[in-house]
Amino acid sequence: MRTLFIADLHLSADRPDITQAFYRFLDTQLDNTQALYILGDLFEVWVGDDIAEPFAIALAAKLKHVSTRLPVYFIHGNRDFLLGKHFAASAGMILLPEVHRLSLYGKAVVILHGDSLCTLDRAYQRFRKFRSLSWVRWLYCQLPRQTRQGIADKLRNKSKQSNQNKSYSIMDVAPESVDELMQQTGAELMIHGHTHRPAIHELAHDRRRLVVGDWYQQGSVLSITPDSVSLDVLPFDGACP
Repeated sequence: MRTLFIADLHLSADRPDITQAFYRFLDTQLDNTQALYILGDLFEVWVGDDIAEPFAIALAAKLKHVSTRLPVYFIHGNRDFLLGKHFAASAGMILLPEVHRLSLYGKAVVILHGDSLCTLDRAYQRFRKFRSLSWVRWLYCQLPRQTRQGIADKLRNKSKQSNQNKSYSIMDVAPESVDELMQQTGAELMIHGHTHRPAIHELAHDRRRLVVGDWYQQGSVLSITPDSVSLDVLPFDGACP
């Protein structure tokens, strides 16, 4: 038996190749799987359950079917932090807090999306704190659909422009933040996405940080069994060059 972790698919209507690759993964790669964890940014953008696009509604039905075979867990990412209970229920996904500790095959594990660990990016962390305020999220959800979509598009464009001017180290996790969270949770393994830099990092005190990659060019799946850890690549056709 094994447990699978994925993140950063960034699904959108204009990248049907990624959606189809995800469908193939759900259809063919879940044998002998105990649970599937989606660690955020399943969607490129999410502006509210009430205006889910048709492709997302179809995906929910697909995931709902999967959830009849095994539990599907979801942690919010920085792109889909507004994904709510209604859509999660329609997709059969179990919502988890942004930092979740679990015991996996006898090991203490902490899982999260990963953006909270990028503490050197102070501008982003200020924005992250602001958009996490309950009154801000409530107010945003009261806006007309077109207004919400416009705000989301502007934030995405601003983020892309800003990231072009940021250094590699600022956009990666801060080692001090990793150490602090692992100590707080008593975790032997940390699993996250967000950085789009898949790797297995060996840390002090026999700890490891496992980073799941994005799905822009190929699939990235972390598989953990009682005896092994592997970070696997799933090639798919039609990826953008």
